[in-house]
Amino acid sequence: MTETSQTASSRRMVRVRPGADAAEAAVPTLLNVGYGNLVASVRVVAVVNAQSAPMRRLREEAATRGKLIDATQGRRTRSIVVTDSDHVVLSAINPETLAARLDPVGQGE
Repeated sequence: MTETSQTASSRRMVRVRPGADAAEAAVPTLLNVGYGNLVASVRVVAVVNAQSAPMRRLREEAATRGKLIDATQGRRTRSIVVTDSDHVVLSAINPETLAARLDPVGQGE
């Protein structure tokens, strides 16, 4: 089970294992979005299926704003990861797999 703590200076949520020391607690957890590409899991707002029309529009709007990151390595886009900084990350990994990687224990809040 993981706890979440919030620091006053950064206002970012960081997952902390019970019994973890301060140095270990400061290390952000990274989400593997495929092919060696990583995203800070504390920055992830949503993981969605890329096939719907609204998600296609979201992808196009992010590209025009310069906030699109293509991590598919030329493969078919299966999921879209939205971050708190409005960046949109395209991934070739299924959304269910990414969700399982975000919460490996299977315990929701």
